[in-house]
Amino acid sequence: MDFNVRKLATDAGIFFSRAVQFTEEKLGQAEKTELDAHFENLLSRADCTKNWTEKIYRQTEVVLQPNPGARIEEFLYEKLDRKVPPRPTNGEILGQFMLEAAKEFGSGTPYGSTLIKVGDCQRRLGGAEREFLQTSSISFLIPLRNFLEGDWRTISRERKLLENRRLDLDACKARVKKAKAAETKAAAVPDFQETRPRNYVLSASASALWNEELDKAEHELRVAQTEFDRQAEVTRLLLEGISSTHVNHLRCLCEFVEAQAMYYSQCHKYMLELQRELDIFNYKTITSESIIHKNASSSKKVHFLSPTDPSAFLPLNSPSPLETDALQIEEVQPPASGTRKAKVLYDYDAADSSELSLRADELITVYTVPGMDSDWLIGERGNQKGKVPVTYLELLS
Repeated sequence: MDFNVRKLATDAGIFFSRAVQFTEEKLGQAEKTELDAHFENLLSRADCTKNWTEKIYRQTEVVLQPNPGARIEEFLYEKLDRKVPPRPTNGEILGQFMLEAAKEFGSGTPYGSTLIKVGDCQRRLGGAEREFLQTSSISFLIPLRNFLEGDWRTISRERKLLENRRLDLDACKARVKKAKAAETKAAAVPDFQETRPRNYVLSASASALWNEELDKAEHELRVAQTEFDRQAEVTRLLLEGISSTHVNHLRCLCEFVEAQAMYYSQCHKYMLELQRELDIFNYKTITSESIIHKNASSSKKVHFLSPTDPSAFLPLNSPSPLETDALQIEEVQPPASGTRKAKVLYDYDAADSSELSLRADELITVYTVPGMDSDWLIGERGNQKGKVPVTYLELLS
């Protein structure tokens, strides 16, 4: 117990002395050992790296997990050295809600079947997001955190130790300077006329004492200089390692960008597939409704015709309404001007003989005719002709 108290008192004295010395340096009342310009540049570069790495790390956490409560929960689990429980993404939750709603509304209804398609797409988007979060955490966040919690703490500890060595060195320089001044004063030749003989002995004794004190101070200065140089070299090597840190962070950044690009590419692919499914579904729904409406209109006309009217009876080989439309499509002639080239964005399978099947990336000639629905165009590919949906095309100038 006595040893601990004595050590505590010694440490407190050293701390107080260094605090006073540091304050005098700030006020310009004490000399300070300056580091070379290269070393100062290394220190500045290290501080800049730490500050920006910390900002990038924090903001990346916000981008990957916008919910602050979830971030705090993950932080607590990490500090407790426990595995974070799996948490569904927002896309997966939305997809699950849509699928459950489709069961309530009925999967055979247009709304229910569409909810199933969209819900399944949302679940796939959520799964892609989960994979992206895991990849980004491993390839980008963890290396940045390892630098802040590992390498930078080591650098900070060695820098603090170097600062203490510098303060000790400056204190030793001050003691040597003080001892030299006292020795010079004690060794000064006394005035033989006014000084008594007894003072000669006192002056010689003081000179010897200050000479001994000067030797001791110079020895402590040499030891302090050696320790300062050794610590400066250790700190310099750590600071020069910041260049390797930049190279490592560059590699991690490229991996993060690659993971992000893959994630957005998957999302785009899923959305294109969903859009295509919905376009085909909506077209078939509209087509079936128009056919029903057309048949209903035809039946009404037949009902009111007179049995003696020859138009009430069609020959057995007369074409159906759909075949009549197909014949009309075949008989359509392109206008003299107004045709354009179009690039097909993705595959399309014709729903009937009046439409033209498409293959992605092929070029076709398109044009419109009076009275045609604005969502459709007439497309030609060689000798083939038919209606094509505008949403599947990229019109070229």
